[in-house]
Amino acid sequence: MKKIEAIIRKSKFDEVKDELHKIEVNFFSYWDVTGVGNEKQGHVYRGVTYSTSDIQRRFLSIVVSDEFVEKTVETILKTAYTGNVGDGKVFVLPVDSAYRIRTREKDEISLK
Repeated sequence: MKKIEAIIRKSKFDEVKDELHKIEVNFFSYWDVTGVGNEKQGHVYRGVTYSTSDIQRRFLSIVVSDEFVEKTVETILKTAYTGNVGDGKVFVLPVDSAYRIRTREKDEISLK
């Protein structure tokens, strides 16, 4: 099992979520986060300069069985892509164990 953590643009979240459901990744957690990226310049909107050093993003936390890792990562990379600075990051980490509280099922079966 692996934990996939993805930091993506908020504007791409609904599209990413829909595509993950299409590949049967139906359970994951997400929350809004603020981060600091490489882009240091401000943007001007209607004559007002806004700082872009603090970036609003959405953080996804997904645990999948080993056979779903590549498919899940590829779906996120394809769907969250805009080609601009700030598209985000994807991290893949090992998961030692997972449990479903209600049934006490362990590991792979607890993810279904």
